[in-house]
Amino acid sequence: MALTANLYIETALRSERTILKKYFCNAPFKIADITEDKNQNKLRIMLMSSSPGILDGDDFTLEIEVADGCCLELQTQSYQRLFQMKRGARQFFNVRMKPGSSFVYIPHPLVPHEKSIFLSKNKIMMDESCSLLWGEIMSCGRNLRGEIFQFSSYQSTTEIFFGEKLVVKENIWVNPAEIDLKAIGQQEGFTHQASLLFIDKVKDIKNKAESVIGLLQQQQYVEFGVSSLPVNGMIVRLLGYKAEQLFDILKNISCLLSQTKKKEGNYVC
Repeated sequence: MALTANLYIETALRSERTILKKYFCNAPFKIADITEDKNQNKLRIMLMSSSPGILDGDDFTLEIEVADGCCLELQTQSYQRLFQMKRGARQFFNVRMKPGSSFVYIPHPLVPHEKSIFLSKNKIMMDESCSLLWGEIMSCGRNLRGEIFQFSSYQSTTEIFFGEKLVVKENIWVNPAEIDLKAIGQQEGFTHQASLLFIDKVKDIKNKAESVIGLLQQQQYVEFGVSSLPVNGMIVRLLGYKAEQLFDILKNISCLLSQTKKKEGNYVC
């Protein structure tokens, strides 16, 4: 049975700490506050789902409001599966960030099953003084079952605005029936891809990019590229063979860019 589901999260600042001011969600969504250090400004929320994945006809809308000076990190509970479909499913994700706020979202990898059809539209409205980390990871499908690029279509667009001005647009469109994904300029034999957008007006992007490149050069079986954005930020693109590896890499980059310390070979937030 197809689901039409909504999620709304709004933060507030209390005694220099980010708190959950309002929230609403209906099935299959649930959320949990997983913040460990209550003395920090950052609020960590985990997004959970009672559904095994996204089904044919599902229509999800997620709304996030990050108030002035707040710092919110939204995590996911597990891999997101896209099941077989005839009509397709879609998801709309809208984020509004007030001045001086920060938002981090690096979800678990997405696994499109055979004949799945999915459309995702992400819209982020932010002030120039905000900090944003936004990630995305897509696998080829159920690799161990031989389902390699057997989904019908996948499209994900991410638009980032400063006020009313569109400053960054990312469009990922994969249609295996029409595109030779092994060709030059496509995935060239790799089975998984990931991207990470980082925007922060006060950070030294050149030095941060060099640190990211240094981290990525230590990885095996991964190809990468790091490019600057039209605003003070960067985009990191990855190609690999393992979803968990790309997920760990994005988390490490996120912690590196957030100026956190290194411990036992990894960056910790």
